Order: sequence, then C-alpha cells, then structure tokens
Amino acid sequence: MNETKTLHQILIEELGKRTIDKTELPAVITGNLNPSFKLRPYQERTFQFFLNYWQEDFDGKPRQNHQLLFHMATGSGKTLIMAGLMQYLYARGYRNFLFFVNSTNIIDKTRDNFLNPLSGKYLFAPQLSIGDRHFTVRKVDNFQSSNGDDLNIVFSTIQGLHMSLNVPRENSLTYDDFENQKIVLISDEAHHINASTKKGEKLTQDDLFESVSWENTVQRIFMANPENVLLEFTATVDFSDQNLEAKYKPKLIFDYTLKEFRKDGYSKEVKVLQADLPPLDRALQAILLSQYRRKIFEKNKLAVKPVILFKSKTIKESEDFFEDFKTGIASLTGKTLADIQARSKDDMLTAMFAYYVNTGITLDNLITELKADFSEDKLIVVNSKQESEAKQLIVNSLEAANNEYRAVFAVEKLNEGWDVLNLFDIVRLYNTRDSKAGFIGKTTMSEAQLIGRGARYCPFRLLPEQPFDQRKYDQDLDNEMRICEELVYHSAYNPKYIQELNTALHEIGIKPKETRQRTIKLKDSFKQTKLYKAGHLFLNSQQKYDRHDIFGLDSTLIQRTYAFKLHTGQSQASVVFEETNGGKANIDRKSKDYNLTDFGVSVIRKAMQRIDFYQFDNLKRQFPKLKSAQEFMTSEGYLALIKVEISGQPDRVNSLLSEDKLQAATKVLMEVADGIASNKLEYEGAKKFETYMIKDKITDKTLNFSLDESDDKQSGKSMSNANETPEQYHLDLSKRDWFVFDDCYGTSEEKLLIKFIDKRYDDLKKKFIMDPKNWTTC
Repeated sequence: MNETKTLHQILIEELGKRTIDKTELPAVITGNLNPSFKLRPYQERTFQFFLNYWQEDFDGKPRQNHQLLFHMATGSGKTLIMAGLMQYLYARGYRNFLFFVNSTNIIDKTRDNFLNPLSGKYLFAPQLSIGDRHFTVRKVDNFQSSNGDDLNIVFSTIQGLHMSLNVPRENSLTYDDFENQKIVLISDEAHHINASTKKGEKLTQDDLFESVSWENTVQRIFMANPENVLLEFTATVDFSDQNLEAKYKPKLIFDYTLKEFRKDGYSKEVKVLQADLPPLDRALQAILLSQYRRKIFEKNKLAVKPVILFKSKTIKESEDFFEDFKTGIASLTGKTLADIQARSKDDMLTAMFAYYVNTGITLDNLITELKADFSEDKLIVVNSKQESEAKQLIVNSLEAANNEYRAVFAVEKLNEGWDVLNLFDIVRLYNTRDSKAGFIGKTTMSEAQLIGRGARYCPFRLLPEQPFDQRKYDQDLDNEMRICEELVYHSAYNPKYIQELNTALHEIGIKPKETRQRTIKLKDSFKQTKLYKAGHLFLNSQQKYDRHDIFGLDSTLIQRTYAFKLHTGQSQASVVFEETNGGKANIDRKSKDYNLTDFGVSVIRKAMQRIDFYQFDNLKRQFPKLKSAQEFMTSEGYLALIKVEISGQPDRVNSLLSEDKLQAATKVLMEVADGIASNKLEYEGAKKFETYMIKDKITDKTLNFSLDESDDKQSGKSMSNANETPEQYHLDLSKRDWFVFDDCYGTSEEKLLIKFIDKRYDDLKKKFIMDPKNWTTC
C-alpha cells in the first residue's frame, strides 16, 4: 500500500526544493508586516511553499476551494503567518476574512494582534499598501456591508459561528455571506473541528453531536463558493488516526514540529526540578530562582521580568494556595531561606545562593525584595473561564514594561492560546498521576503541552553577532546567562510521574530523549605558557549588511546571455513503426541576439509589473543607491546591457511581435530576480577589530548534546576514548601538546580535521618554525 504524500512533498517533487527556496517574498507580505517582527527562516519557507502552491498549476487540476493545513509548533508564530497570507490574498482580490477558533481568550488576543496598533504584538505595518494604494484592516460583524477597499475580518468562536448561522440574528453572519462573495476562512487550533473525521475518541453523545455540527457548518460555508479558501492552523494533528491522515495529508502544505522548533534553538530548554517538599516550600524555591534570574538579566542590562505560573488541580485548591502564598510571603524570615539553602543540592540552586553570597546580598536583603516583588498587587488569579477582559489583557501582556505582575495562579484557564515569553517557572501544586499500563494519561499530556507553550524563548542578545531569538549557550552551560534560557518545571518528588512526564515531553518534541553533558578543559601545561597568560586575540563582530556598496546588478547576471525560444506553430504527423528522421520535424530555426532594452521601456515595465519582486520598494531594499524604476530599466549597471538570445522561425525572429517581446522580457526578468535573491547577504564582518586576552576568551566549557537527535553519530563522543570512538576518528589528545583542550566532542568532520592537522604537524612545525611552547586551538 502506497503511503499518502503530503502536499508539501508533492510541491518539492514537482517544483524542486531549489526553486521553492529561491522564491522571493513579495513586498505585499514583507512590506505590510510589522518590521519589529523579523521573519525567521522557517516562516519564510512557509510563505515560499504557499506562494509556489498558489502560483503554479502543478497538478493540472482546476483550482477550486483551496483547503490547506499549516501544522506548526506552539510558539512558532502561526498568527504572523496568518497576517502575511491575508495580505497576499488581499492583493489577489480577496477582501473578506473569517477568523474562528474554539476559545474566547484566543479571539481576544488575536483581535488585539490584528487591530490594535498600540499593542506590543500588533502584526501589521503602520501603513498598509499595494503599490501606491493604501488600505486598512477592519473588524466587521458580517460581509454584507463590508468595505470593498479594505481588508475586512469577522472574529468568531466556532460555537458562536455555528449558532449565528443556524439561528440567524440581526447583523450576524448568514450562509448568504459565503455564497455571494469569495471568503477566506482561517481556522486556528483547527484540531477542535474534526470530531466527525476522528474515530474512536471518547466523547459524550452531546459533545459528539455538537462537535460534528461545528465541522459540518465549517464545511458547508467553505463549499458555498468555489473561490472560498480554508486555511487551517494547528500544532496538534494526530496522523496516527487513519481518518485524519486521509483528510489532512494531501492538504498539509507546511510541517514544522515542536521538535524542530527546539532543535533550531527557538525554545527554552526544559528542566524538571522535583523536591520532596510541601507546596509552599517548592513555591519559595521557585520565587528565589525567579529573582536570581531577574538579577542576572539586570546585571547584563536587560529589562526582563521573569514570571511564575502556580498551577492547581481545582479552583478551590488554587484559591486556598493563593491565600497561603500571600501569608507565606508576608511572614517570610531569614531562617526559612537559610533552611532552603541548607538542603539545596541541585546545581541551579547552589549557583543561585553562591551568586547571592558573592554579590553581598544577604538573606534579609533578599526577603525585603521578595516581599516587594511578590506582594499581592503583583499576583493575579485566573482560575475561572469567565474571567474579566481586563485579566485577559494582563496575562497576555506580561512582557510589557508597564505590567508588573510576577506570578499567575491558575487551573486550566491558560492551557491553550497563552503565548507569554517571560514565563520561566511552572510550579505544579498537586501530586497525582493518571498514566496507566504504560500509556501517558490525558492530564500528564496536557501538562507536557502546557510546558511546551511556556517554553517559548524569551529573546535577548548581549553581543551584536548573537541571534536575538535563539538559544546561545547550549555549548556553554556554565555561562551565568544559561538560566535565562531555561524553563524550570517544579514538581513534588514523584519519580514515576517524572518518568511519565519526560516521556510525554519527548513525545511532543520539547525535550530530547537522551542528553549528555561534556566538559572540555584547557590543559594545565597550556595555562603556564606566555601565550595563554599574556597573548591577545583580535576579534570583529557581525553587523547587518546594509548593501551600501551595491551599485548595480552582479556582473555575472549582466554578462550572461539569456535564452528564449519562440513557438514555431508547426506540427508533424508520422505513421507508427515507420522510420522517420529521428522523429524530428524539419523546422527552420534561427537565433538572434537582442538587448533587453531593444524591446522598449514600456514592454520591460509591463514585464516588471507581472513580477512582485520588481515592486520599487523591494528593488530599493536590494539596491539602496537606485533612484527610480526608469534607472533600473535603462542604466548599464542594471538592465541596459542584458542580452537575450531569441530562437525561432527566421521571419518571426527578425520581426518580433509585441507579445513575443513581453514573454521574453518576463522570462529574463524572472531569471534575473532569482539571481538577485540567491546572492542575498544579510550580515558582514565589521572592519573594526577589538582586542581581548586569550585567557578571557578560551576557557573551560560544559557542552550539551542531544544524542538521539544528532545527524552526526560522532557528536558528543570523546575523541580520546577509544571505547567511544571508532579508529578512524580516534586520537589521544592528551599526548598532543599542540592541542590546547584535553578532549574533543565535536562532529566527525571536526575530528577528521584534527587528525589531518596531527598528520601534518611535523611539516607545519618545520615550515613555520613553531616553538614547542606555542599552542594552537582548534
């Protein structure tokens, strides 16, 4: 039985990965998104796959009722993708959009992201435009009176959508809205509308009837007009369910799992800290770590306020603990903290108390800080599903500078649709487990998913060359900033539960199955050398490449000759089995070279208008010195010297039709655009080099390896230990004076390079007259 291919796989097979990767994003997407949110590589790839799907008739089928699934990890920026797709589809003539989801909380958050320019998470540019035409994004209740010039959005829960369509009210949506005009339906958390597709899940009869009705309603409005589009987004699709696999695999256009998200460095690393302590004492451990983390941020001039989530099993338990917590903070004493310090064995807690001692922060000082930072006015309770809109805004803006809340007390309210970045600690206040017979329980899995949502990376950088929104210290675990890249899940001591939780975390992809920490140390003999004690390194930083030195097209794009074949219109018939002239018709063809400018400026301009890449704001980004589109078309530094070889029948080649010129110019300009895009350089090295002491930059390091996920089997294995490493990679580095570290745990390529240097060392030593006391790092 052949496995069903995803749409993603089909696109790669039909178009080629290189073609898709070279697709330039149109200005209607890049120029209309909030410039504060730089697109990540996987987000760019998402748009590239969509653009190729939308623009190419690759399957030869009529393009009606486009239904696409975006399966993307929690925290990967699905809403930003929605915003970009809305802009693109608006440019393709769509004006009306329906956003629906199962949760009111997500509706409120998304409405704010799409409509409120004052929100820190507003997704659109300050001014939206296509060419010289401006438009706005508007919230509407229905599409009967929507503005044909603007981008109109109806926001609805799936429950509310079902009710308004089947029990019509004044000014609400009706089925006619979807029949009389083309609509883009955007379904967030789309796994909630698959009850009739999924089989075997235990639902009550009422729940099943209600869910099936939702799915049928969505399907009915989607199919009401052949030009309607349904874009579904979710982080949770169970492809092990045959019915869901059959429904969604052919529609899966992009798949970016939580495992890939973490491996790419866009999440915090998850640590589970279990302690045989009562809930309040575990809570105190959490606030001490949170305050320590805040101080590390402040020490490095970063204004980040870490937040803690205290999670209870029931509303009553949450309310009771909230009162206990307030009392515990108010009555906090030095002895309480001293007791915690005395029994602390975990490395994080040990480092935390060492920091407090080394910086002269006494326990009494710490108590004063904690009482102020965790006072009642900085605590918020969101237990009920009917919490006020004001509380929703608070918990969805915890990163804001004017939001001083440090701790959130909740039960289930924040299990879905909560995307806070500065959550660093989750304290589980109960000690039950529901996994049985080797199967992960529903509660344990929901806790793992909560951890996955909380593990979104809190972005920062200390150096210009560091990535802003990715982990920086996987290979430097001893760095004090490492704790600012970790989410700590505080649990009661319950080894069975922790084992089950770790299995669930591995299953969803937020935690690797097998990790190993390795420490590399500088050899003592190297530390005694003058090079180590007094030597210097000269390092430059990475800076954004502003293309200031680009004055035109790359010479390789100008000097090549582009080719375009005219269709001859001739045909030839032959008899089966009869010998012919190699099956080739005797068609007289001729080739002739033209300058692109021979076609005329009006033809070139029309060809440029066909290709989004040539919108002037995008050309200006590529060529900052460019003054006008006219200059681009007529200057020798751009298109004026480009040649195209036209081949076809002699009379047609010598006297090109207007349509021939336009088709040839369009083909050439598409190839030129591909060439410009492939030469894109985002960063360059600064010309200024700073001086550093070698002893400050080359140090002992603790490295972290995910052994079950590495593409290289040698990664994380000792090069010196013959029991770990095959002979082809093995070398006892303890006996190699020229290598400054005691071992190497790198990839197979790194180990082979070291062996190559070792093999050539004597020759290199003679050539460069190397003093045995000089050392090299690798």
